[in-house]
Amino acid sequence: TVTLSPELTPALQLQVKDPDSQVEAGAQRQQMVNIECLTDFTSQPDLNVNFTCNGRPHKIPLKIPVAVNKFMEPTEMNGDAFFARWKNLNIPGQEAQKIYKAVYPMDPTQVKTKLIGYGFSLLEGIDPNPSNYVCAGIIHTKTIQIGCLLRLEPNQSANMYRLTVRTSKDTVSQHICYVLSEQL
Repeated sequence: TVTLSPELTPALQLQVKDPDSQVEAGAQRQQMVNIECLTDFTSQPDLNVNFTCNGRPHKIPLKIPVAVNKFMEPTEMNGDAFFARWKNLNIPGQEAQKIYKAVYPMDPTQVKTKLIGYGFSLLEGIDPNPSNYVCAGIIHTKTIQIGCLLRLEPNQSANMYRLTVRTSKDTVSQHICYVLSEQL
């Protein structure tokens, strides 16, 4: 069964295909779940796998690995457009910033792969410091589009980053900043 917490009920719409009631030994079954993002969210839907094997019931609680960034589209823009949008996102709460020790080695190839994998477009040549990363994306929901801008400044000698995220929605800025600071 797939369920939504009270927090997720207004944010996501699910279509779940009923699974087969029996699975033979050694066989596999696929459970199709279509998720539509209605608005931003920070938690994950629950997937409870219940089955009986040799007369004993089993229950495995899991989370469906879907986050708001799964609805992000990478966005290309030039430096003028980036900085104009960056300056427009100046209302308190639209920016989240964290300075932290690097969780993983500060390998530029790995960092780029993670930022692109998260859903951002990596904008090269925009920041005056070539070591910094500048990214943009748009989260598409049914009710709103949320512009997301990011600047990641590595300090190799201190093994630290300054991560700044600006979005048009404060909860999204906070969430993206938290998640990425755990991954970089």
